[in-house]
Amino acid sequence: MKLAGQFALVTGASRGIGYAIALAYAQEGADVAITGRSAPELDELRGRIEGMGRRCLAITADLGARGGVDEVWSQVQSGFGRLDILVNNAGLGSASNPKPVADYDDDFWEASLYLNLTVPYLLSKRALQGMLARKSGRIIMVASINGKTPAIHASAYTASKHGLLGLTRAMALEVSRDGVTVNAICPGPVRTKMNNARVAYDAQRAGVSVPEFESGMTLLGRRLEPHEIAPMAVFLASAEAAVITGQSFNVDGGRLLSA
Repeated sequence: MKLAGQFALVTGASRGIGYAIALAYAQEGADVAITGRSAPELDELRGRIEGMGRRCLAITADLGARGGVDEVWSQVQSGFGRLDILVNNAGLGSASNPKPVADYDDDFWEASLYLNLTVPYLLSKRALQGMLARKSGRIIMVASINGKTPAIHASAYTASKHGLLGLTRAMALEVSRDGVTVNAICPGPVRTKMNNARVAYDAQRAGVSVPEFESGMTLLGRRLEPHEIAPMAVFLASAEAAVITGQSFNVDGGRLLSA
């Protein structure tokens, strides 16, 4: 029970990586607040978490909408009173509007940067108030390998994830002496609804089937599963990672090797 007695917030938890992290945190003893836009999926996850004897706040909200951050933060504060672990996982992928920069959709650019970069900044800023006062806390960004290498027709996603790694380092520089660590996880291709659309797009561009394209995406010959990302999130939130801060960890099946 590495996280017993801790209160965590995981954004974008209705499915995929966020769902897996929230479940893993509860398994390690944390009480968890979860956010997402799908109430039925959040309710299903809440049932699983409460079935473990943990508390769970299921907050249906659109963090991409102005006012969404304040709504979520208010409910976390009233429900838990404090926050020990913040996982900024909610994000907007590139596959819903992939275009070259010359033809890029400006509104999609703004929406991507807001959800992928500004929302983590706003939530971290709020969480830091209590963490710094208590001299303890963990902030974990779920970035991407595209925070280190670009993807074609995905300029907003690539730029926002590069920015998220910069924010991680800047925050770590400022708060680590006060007992708060800030780190990022950079997943490779993970079998999620969002990534499914991206893989289908890339396979079509390459003129191959999805299974054929998938087989060459990592050194493992497959995509990763959401539950394979969660152990790193557990470790970074635990006391075992107390001396690790300002880092970005590839969990990518060897996709980027040493990058």
